[in-house]
Amino acid sequence: MPIELTERFQEAYLRLPIQIQRKVDKALELLDEDRRHPGLQTKLIKGTSGIYEARVDQKYRMTYEINRDTYVMRNVGSHDPTLKSP
Repeated sequence: MPIELTERFQEAYLRLPIQIQRKVDKALELLDEDRRHPGLQTKLIKGTSGIYEARVDQKYRMTYEINRDTYVMRNVGSHDPTLKSP
């Protein structure tokens, strides 16, 4: 499924340390291959309508929604701030 990076996601990505950017790149590859990959631990964010979180590593998460067979990447960053504003 195609992946679309929103401007917000791209800006947040560029603020991340380079080693985390590499982990995000890997997580995006896994998402592209299989959104249910165990390493992503993908789940619907409670209290939202169709917004999912996926794990980058223990501290970082990325959020996305599915729109017409496209993963629309919404946000990426530290766990709590990212999930407060998915």
